[in-house]
Amino acid sequence: MIQSLPRLSATPNLVDQVYQHLASAISDGRMAPGTRLTQDEVAEQLAVSRQPVLQALRLLKAEGLVQDAASASGHKGRGLVVAPIACDTMCHIYEVRSALDALAARLAAQARATISAELIEQGRAAAQRALVPDMVEADLAFHRAIYRASGNPLIEPSAMLHWSHIRRAMTAALHHAPLRTSAWDEHEAVRQAIAAGDEDTAAQLMRLHGQQASQHLQALLRRHDRATGATPHAADVVNAPVIF
Repeated sequence: MIQSLPRLSATPNLVDQVYQHLASAISDGRMAPGTRLTQDEVAEQLAVSRQPVLQALRLLKAEGLVQDAASASGHKGRGLVVAPIACDTMCHIYEVRSALDALAARLAAQARATISAELIEQGRAAAQRALVPDMVEADLAFHRAIYRASGNPLIEPSAMLHWSHIRRAMTAALHHAPLRTSAWDEHEAVRQAIAAGDEDTAAQLMRLHGQQASQHLQALLRRHDRATGATPHAADVVNAPVIF
């Protein structure tokens, strides 16, 4: 018989809440690269103690969303700052995402799964209205539908591990670069290949989709780096069509 375990509070975990608030602010561009983060200021704004803030910042640092101020260009001293959008990091993330997406599409096609056409219409509508948060969420909803249709319960959590970085890059780009008009046509082609049970085509289309997104985003980041010597954030990305 277990003799001594602490009672759990019904209150939601504060560390997780602080982490989610900060990760969201970084991902949607409210906290730009280089923004300095102090425990005291974050704790004051969120009306919590310093302890959950400290733990949340450690999680964000391990994830690569924040880094030591001393290692950031133009910063001196101790503390943490929001990390830049690193080209190499995004390349590695998209390599993993493309592989997972292709696998998910292949498995979904094997099952001849039905991906709702409404997801495509929602994406087209968001793109037409040029509402960045809606465009990002529509893209995520489409991909998650395929993950779930794959029947493999490990694909979605694996793909979502780096969603904060992907969301951040997409948001930064879409604020100042229009979504390519054919992007949702490509999503529709994937949806139809899955419904038809065409495994090879579904996997190939999804892999190509991810590779193109990665290549374009890298070119966008490097072009900005050459022009300014700095990594862009949402307010700095140059105009160019974006493929996601």
